[in-house]
Amino acid sequence: MAGPLVSPKPPRWLLVVLSVSLVSRPSVGTGKKAVHVGALFPMSGGWPGGQACLPAVRMALEDINSRRDILPDYELRLIHHDSKCDPGQATKYLYELLYNDPIKIILMPGCSSVSTLVAEAARMWNLIVLSYGSSSPALSNRQRFPTFFRTHPSATLHNPTRVQLFKKWGWTKIATIQQTTEVFTSTLDDLDQRVKEAGLEITFRQSFFSDPAAPVRNLKRQDARIIVGLFYETEARKVFCEVYKEKLYGKKYVWFLIGWYADNWFRIKDPAINCTEAEMAEAVEGHVTTEIVMLNPENTRSISNMTSQEFIEKLQKRLGKNPEETGGFQEAPLAYDAIWALALALNKTSAELVKKGLRLEDFNYNNKNITDEIYRALNSSAFEGVSGHVVFDASGSRMAWTLIEQLQGGVYKKIGYYDSTKDNLSWYNNDKWIGEYIQNSQPYLNNMTAVGCTLALAAVFPLGLDGYHIGPGLFPFVCQARLWLLGLGFSLAYGSMFTKIWWVHTVFTKKEEKKEKRKTLEPWKLYATVGLLVGLDVVTLIIWQIVDPLHRTIEEFTKEEPKTDTDVSILPQLEHCSSTKMNTWLGGHGGGLGGWETGRVHCREPRGDPGTHRSQVGGLCLTTHGSSSAQGYFMASRGCCCCWASSWRTRLRACPRRRSMTTEQWAWPSTTWRSDSLPPPLPSS
Repeated sequence: MAGPLVSPKPPRWLLVVLSVSLVSRPSVGTGKKAVHVGALFPMSGGWPGGQACLPAVRMALEDINSRRDILPDYELRLIHHDSKCDPGQATKYLYELLYNDPIKIILMPGCSSVSTLVAEAARMWNLIVLSYGSSSPALSNRQRFPTFFRTHPSATLHNPTRVQLFKKWGWTKIATIQQTTEVFTSTLDDLDQRVKEAGLEITFRQSFFSDPAAPVRNLKRQDARIIVGLFYETEARKVFCEVYKEKLYGKKYVWFLIGWYADNWFRIKDPAINCTEAEMAEAVEGHVTTEIVMLNPENTRSISNMTSQEFIEKLQKRLGKNPEETGGFQEAPLAYDAIWALALALNKTSAELVKKGLRLEDFNYNNKNITDEIYRALNSSAFEGVSGHVVFDASGSRMAWTLIEQLQGGVYKKIGYYDSTKDNLSWYNNDKWIGEYIQNSQPYLNNMTAVGCTLALAAVFPLGLDGYHIGPGLFPFVCQARLWLLGLGFSLAYGSMFTKIWWVHTVFTKKEEKKEKRKTLEPWKLYATVGLLVGLDVVTLIIWQIVDPLHRTIEEFTKEEPKTDTDVSILPQLEHCSSTKMNTWLGGHGGGLGGWETGRVHCREPRGDPGTHRSQVGGLCLTTHGSSSAQGYFMASRGCCCCWASSWRTRLRACPRRRSMTTEQWAWPSTTWRSDSLPPPLPSS
């Protein structure tokens, strides 16, 4: 990158020559006064972003100039050159823009290297600089670049998202590897500061210039598990070829990369690496990326009365070729919104200048007062653009959402969004980890178990009533209350637990080719199974109540003669609820098969995940059910209740987070279930 432009302040006589009126004559046909914008578009070079950004800017100028409520007396005009993303080339065109008429009210560079040069020199001419494609964190330095703004967010905007994900997954020890360039070094410095503020730590920091082999080996040697990689796409292929050779991937590792690579970046043939496409795909599987949201994901209308999709369709028609072959297509919404930010700022500035007896056409390179008004108006910008909500922070950088994606099966899947302005993480709960079989524990099933236990235990109240308190006419209703409370309570408690454990059984006792199909189960199937079990119980109880209802029976035993009073005999009686075919009705309830089958499942959790412990406890609960009497129902319900409490206690005590830090100081990013070994012992209380 070229060094900063060092230029003495132009002599006053030169400024007088340049202080020609901003408007030479009214625009032909409109009667509006022309306001000129000087821009540098990289049509070629390292980042040919001007190929799509220039048409987007022209679209914005047409839309704004056709409006009567924005700059009604002025017309924005564009004067541009091809910077080729080269600071040397940009220097030439910068002086042409400054020293040739007409006067430009603002400068709009693209690449970070060009923006650095332009923004540092612009203050000498009292010019505002508004960039649409610069991401270098160095440009956020207000002392060095006091008049710089950008609709492209800083690369450091990825860091709050990364920290949020570290905290979400409970990771506290982070390693990094970066390409030695200014943009990645400053980004990593910012990440280091944010990580410390969050109570986390970057333990290992590796860098390379062209060959990443040694740094990757160092990460392997230092047992790094959570790794943030900052490098360009071409270097990313070199890094992950070495990652494959060192086996620094898989269920024990998580990589965080930049999201603006091409979707098939790891499949592109590169003579600089000696890894096959299959090896590269294996090494990169499961990594997480963060990418600035450059197109509004919501179907809402922007200030231009276009939705983001309508903008894309209109831009594609203007381009006339495949967007994937057009440089800067992703950044085009940022260029479009940059012109709108400028127009709204100038519209606000014009109103303020009228109060002071000034006009926009009074601007010249020696007029700092008008520059300050434009600065204040641009700094307070806030509107809905096609790229989303446009607002600038204190350093002039755009604030925006961050898209979070994960490579799943060789395809990038959206797993969430993060809004740093509101500290809001929107999560899709579709992240997948290598070797992980555990699904959500379905807490609503646990709640059903709790409800069932409550109903069954509530049966103690009607069970405590007898003929001394209840008359013979009401006693059949007490019998029915006992039956329904015990029956429905046990069906809910046992059915919910049985459903969860049966699903575990079907996953880990099937053949390998069938396991993959059973790992993912929709929650509604579990709830439908519980509903079916409860429904069958309800039907059975209804038929029982209609065909052979319970009634009060008294069983008499042998008379007993008291030892103290010979004139009195004691006749013991047992009062209970019964029906004609009592044993037949009770015989329909069983659970031996489920308990026996579940006992065959053996799981191994290398880090004590509570999901396995809950499954073991549930299996124990199922095997304890065996009696069909009221006492058996009551005892089994108590057992289910205790198991339910134990499962939640295990969830809270066994492990604070699913992928948390271990005694080895590193997170296990995935959890593996095995059917060939015994589970670890439950943690003691």
